[in-house]
Amino acid sequence: MEKITLNIDGEGSHDFYALEQTVVAGKTYLLVTDSEEGDGEALILRDDSDSEDADALYTIVDSDQELRAVGQIFVKLLDEDGIELDL
Repeated sequence: MEKITLNIDGEGSHDFYALEQTVVAGKTYLLVTDSEEGDGEALILRDDSDSEDADALYTIVDSDQELRAVGQIFVKLLDEDGIELDL
């Protein structure tokens, strides 16, 4: 798992571990967790940066409809790797 550090406005930086990545309708999504091993809290992040931006700008996906759609893709991708995801 790749470790990534995200700077969260007003909260400093936090380390996450990238589980999977996918692209839907031209937007890149990351599935990350706060734990390198075992059960952890998972988040789906959407890359909202422009292609010319030096740094990526990730937004936590909180729309129920978007979470369901992208989450189902991640469930299928992780299932192929033998990882169970409970959304």
